[in-house]
Amino acid sequence: MTLSPRSGRSLPVSRRSWSISRRSRLSTPGDHYIVCEKLRSASADAKAALARPGRYHLVEGNLQVQEVRVGDGARSQRFCVCVNPESNRRDEIVRADLVAYLDKRIADSDEWTKQRRDELVGELRKTPGVCRFLRRTKDHKLRVDHAAIARDAHFDGKWLIRTSDDTLTPTDLAMAYKQLAQVERGWRDLKGALRLRPVFHHREDRIRSHIQLCWLALLLTRVGENATGDTWRNLRNELDRMHLVTLETAEGRVAKRSATTKRQREIPTAIEIREPAQILDYELPTPVA
Repeated sequence: MTLSPRSGRSLPVSRRSWSISRRSRLSTPGDHYIVCEKLRSASADAKAALARPGRYHLVEGNLQVQEVRVGDGARSQRFCVCVNPESNRRDEIVRADLVAYLDKRIADSDEWTKQRRDELVGELRKTPGVCRFLRRTKDHKLRVDHAAIARDAHFDGKWLIRTSDDTLTPTDLAMAYKQLAQVERGWRDLKGALRLRPVFHHREDRIRSHIQLCWLALLLTRVGENATGDTWRNLRNELDRMHLVTLETAEGRVAKRSATTKRQREIPTAIEIREPAQILDYELPTPVA
């Protein structure tokens, strides 16, 4: 979480919802906040902002924003509704998979006893993403809640930003939140893909070295992603197909890499580095005296 320490700047804070008292403390003269509101459990003001019709305008790439004001006078709240069509399609696919999984789990449950159905509901509640599309009829049978699916589809690809700073444009607000998302993604990559944690070292110099190497690895992944326009996962999977093969015969030994595919040649070209050498090492047979 990042706050503005009376610097006259507006800094994004984390996604969790903020109470009115917290927002008021951050709205003292010289201080402002940018908060990403929850959508599915939105406050009354946030729900009013989401329900307000209006035009969206393009900010960057395919990101669209709409500015909304709720309330009048000193109690007026400023919101920015952001929509990403790519996220919209991703949310649709994820929800379809969840509904298909739920439909499979409750299939033939009408023939079960009430206790067995209760046990299944208890198990599904451990996965809120699935359970929110489940409903129970008056006779305790399990059904897919199509009304909940329609409500959920209303939030596809959207996020809602609330701010107290009137000097920032909707574009500034959207880009500020994107910066926060990038920072959070960096931490997830450090802890996940790069395995920054846990650190099994006891000396401070080794801990610092471990963290610095992970930071350099994150820098390299971002350079690769920005240069190629592809994800690190795809780049890594493609480069993992390149192998070093050692061939040894009576005529000698040679270490040669496998032939590169078109995609493998495009990656170093985009990053502006040379391809690995065709032959890494070789050894001729020892001459007979």
